[in-house]
Amino acid sequence: MPPERVQKILAQAGFGSRRTCEQFIEAGRVRVNGQVATLGQKADMARDTITFDGKRVNTETTQIYIALHKPRKVLSTVKAEPGDGRQTVLDLVELPDRIYPVGRLDSESEGLVLLTNDGELANHLTHPRFGHEKEYRVLLARRPEREQLETWKRGVVLEDGHHTARAQVKFVSTSGKGAWISIIMREGRKRQIREIGFQLGLPVVRIIRVRIGSLRLGNLKPRQWRYLTAQEISELKQLAVEKP
Repeated sequence: MPPERVQKILAQAGFGSRRTCEQFIEAGRVRVNGQVATLGQKADMARDTITFDGKRVNTETTQIYIALHKPRKVLSTVKAEPGDGRQTVLDLVELPDRIYPVGRLDSESEGLVLLTNDGELANHLTHPRFGHEKEYRVLLARRPEREQLETWKRGVVLEDGHHTARAQVKFVSTSGKGAWISIIMREGRKRQIREIGFQLGLPVVRIIRVRIGSLRLGNLKPRQWRYLTAQEISELKQLAVEKP
């Protein structure tokens, strides 16, 4: 095989997304043949020895793909900050293998989280330029008017000046004085759904992510997880090779 960028080799070996692996290189944690690696450097696994924190990198790691129903108050990170007593998604999926969540879902939100050691797939599913769909069920504190949902569809300007992209937004059902709506979007800035709801006078009570690309939450209950089927993996990888 021809030489490949070191960050790509690390991602294929399950050390994280390509961007995460670039950060490892920038931090000086990666060496090629005993020398500190540089960003953009290439290596040939047939000839070169790559180490991460002193341990040899093995690209023959078995790839793992897991769907988890993250409950509220659980962090979608590999580990919590010192002093933060909250659980992480890895506390719910206790495996000896190195896996990590693809993208983020804030602690107050719940629903589908994909965990894997396939760094290339993670990169494609999270990089903004690919814009893969994510679908949410959102409970609002009050029932929306048609114009409010139309504004949500067109996009609004957030506090930081970002104009959100168009989204698919539709009414699903009433719930007491509030209502459930469905949102399908191709971007995901931090707390975006909550901020849009606040700006439109529609306080958000609950957010459940039910789909990432072709992968669906299905019947998983909070805290439950399962391995993806061969068909689900194939469909996600097909998304990864499609042009943005």
